[in-house]
Amino acid sequence: MAKSTAKSPARTPMTTAAAARIQSATARANGGKVASDSFAARALSAAAHNANAGGKGTGNQ
Repeated sequence: MAKSTAKSPARTPMTTAAAARIQSATARANGGKVASDSFAARALSAAAHNANAGGKGTGNQ
C-alpha cells in the first residue's frame, strides 16, 4: 500500500475529560469492565501522559 501524500490535519492531544468519556462508554458497553489492551485504556494512558507533559490535558480548556 502506497503512502498517502496528503497532509493530515493537526492532531489534538487526548484530554482527561475525553478519555473519561471513552472509558465510560466502553465500561457501559462491557458490563463495567475495561480491558487493559482496549482503546479506552490507551486513551487514558495518553491523557495521563499529556497531563504530565506541561499541564495540558486536564479537560479544563
